[in-house]
Amino acid sequence: MTTIAVIPGDGIGPEVIEPALDVLDALRLGTRTDVLDRVNAETYLRTGTALTGADLDRIRSSQAALLGAVGDPRLSDTAYVRTVLTTLRLELDLYVNYRPARLLHDRLSPLRDPARRAIDCVIVRENTEGLYSGIGGGTRTGTPQEIAIDVDLSTHQGVSRVLEFAFSVARRSVCLVDKANAVRNGGQLWQRCWSEAVARHPYVETSHLYVDTAALRLATDPTAFDVVVTNNSYGDILSDLTAALAGGLGVAASANLNPVTGQGLFEPVHGSAPDIAGTGTANPFGAILSVALLVEHLGRTEEADAVRRAVAAAVAAGRVTPDLGGSLSTKEAGTAVLTELRRP
Repeated sequence: MTTIAVIPGDGIGPEVIEPALDVLDALRLGTRTDVLDRVNAETYLRTGTALTGADLDRIRSSQAALLGAVGDPRLSDTAYVRTVLTTLRLELDLYVNYRPARLLHDRLSPLRDPARRAIDCVIVRENTEGLYSGIGGGTRTGTPQEIAIDVDLSTHQGVSRVLEFAFSVARRSVCLVDKANAVRNGGQLWQRCWSEAVARHPYVETSHLYVDTAALRLATDPTAFDVVVTNNSYGDILSDLTAALAGGLGVAASANLNPVTGQGLFEPVHGSAPDIAGTGTANPFGAILSVALLVEHLGRTEEADAVRRAVAAAVAAGRVTPDLGGSLSTKEAGTAVLTELRRP
């Protein structure tokens, strides 16, 4: 039996995970869930530990993991969130962050020109290196002479393998985004690895943009892009931009992957949203679409596509939460997807 590790987490995390698991159950794939309901801010506040070695072993032994959200306003620093997310990404070597952005309905797009609304692209973000590697330090902290250093780490292996993944999922083209003209050392490494990858894939259309130009192009004509591959920090920013173009963070799904080992962590990207936690208005579609990515990861493409169609049908019918212009609760929006999923 396929085991799915589930981390409901904090804030709206448990609220959106519940309807997402209802959708997973409705697919009748023979999966079982292993719920890690102690991996949350409450545990961290009480014990100082958010993710134990035993927790990590349970996640590692599963076929995939589903995460709701982590984050709590009672914690003023980022140590807790970094402990959970960074530990999972590094310990499982989830070197690919895969963020698809597909517009579910024209009315959700902030762009005025109908011809340029239909975004359907993927941001492939290097997930274990870059500025988020945690390398750096500071001195003279709290003084006018304070110095802070964060290292933007790139390795030939890390860059090459994420580029290779980007080409493997391309339907028509891959665009490399960097800032090689300003960030010279890392930029030169990315450019060399890019040249090698392009040579290995001569039949895929390729292009290169600096990150500022890429942001402008995405905002003016997102239909020009298929797969965008970039480093950790640029990918973090550009994937939120594409999410906004596709209807907002409430419908944004993501996968953290190691294509070699088959490990995968799937999560909506909206965060714990403490301002609406407990109100029953959180949008479950990002979590449900993350389940679609998880199911696809397990090799069940037909079922994954059925979930995506059900979400799109619910959106088209206006059966949505307030962030998308509707009036449904989190549970009701989940039920709307289930209703569409069960239609003959």
